[in-house]
Amino acid sequence: MIASALVLLPDFALILLGFGLRRLMHLGDHFWTGLEKLIYFVLFPALLFYAIARTHIDFAVAAPFVASGAAAMGGGMLLGLLLRPLFGSHPMAFASRFQCAFRFNSYIGLAVAGKLHGEAGIAAMGILIGAMVPLANLASVWMLARHGQLGVVREIVRNPLILGTVAGLLFNLSGAALPEVAGQFLARLSEASIALGLLAVGAALKLRGEAGNHLPSAGILAIKLLVVPSLAWGAARLLGLQGVYFDVVVMFGALPTASSAYILAMRMGGDGAGVAWLISATTLGAMLTMPFWLAALGAG
Repeated sequence: MIASALVLLPDFALILLGFGLRRLMHLGDHFWTGLEKLIYFVLFPALLFYAIARTHIDFAVAAPFVASGAAAMGGGMLLGLLLRPLFGSHPMAFASRFQCAFRFNSYIGLAVAGKLHGEAGIAAMGILIGAMVPLANLASVWMLARHGQLGVVREIVRNPLILGTVAGLLFNLSGAALPEVAGQFLARLSEASIALGLLAVGAALKLRGEAGNHLPSAGILAIKLLVVPSLAWGAARLLGLQGVYFDVVVMFGALPTASSAYILAMRMGGDGAGVAWLISATTLGAMLTMPFWLAALGAG
């Protein structure tokens, strides 16, 4: 457990550094907003394309691999629905926080996958992200739909992480080789993406916003950090996954909630403060639970 925590310590240290930098350096919200856009639209798509384009992918294992991730997310959705009575007469609070039971932070996922299995891990996590982002968006928007309008299909088609994944897969299938100059260019972008992504995660942490009944949020935290990875583990075992695919799908299940949950809640008139608190709570909680799952992988 201690050894696993030390493996993840540099990544979590970057998150905490981002949290401190935002509050100590007073760079302004415009700086961090611009940084998040750079990471989301340029650096991470480049990382995904570069890793997937250059990695041998066992497409025979891809179907059960994606199915395991979908089973874990689906379980989180179903269990999240069971928490509805705990929100009483606040349906919008439930609709907003429901997504925190299954959405995932791609930045941390790619960092951890790269730490475990290098480019093969990043490629596997990229495939899973590309497959799961549409499912997560559809479920989240469906729950919030009565209170706002959002072009779901348009959002999915234009999602840069999905575009980077699909482009990398197509290039991989083509059998072509990256020109040396293009490879070096993408490598530089990839090197910058992980560290800046984790700094942005830390900068977005918000420790205030939770008030009143804490039981629903505690339930969501337990689902996201304990139950969903357990479901990923069980599904992966049942479907016979091994090696990089097994490790990646379990760590995918263990990821904290993505900051996109807050953006969606705000765009659709939801409980932004409650969602922001849950995102921060799952991120900080994952600093304790992810080493446990990593240690379990080593023991298994």
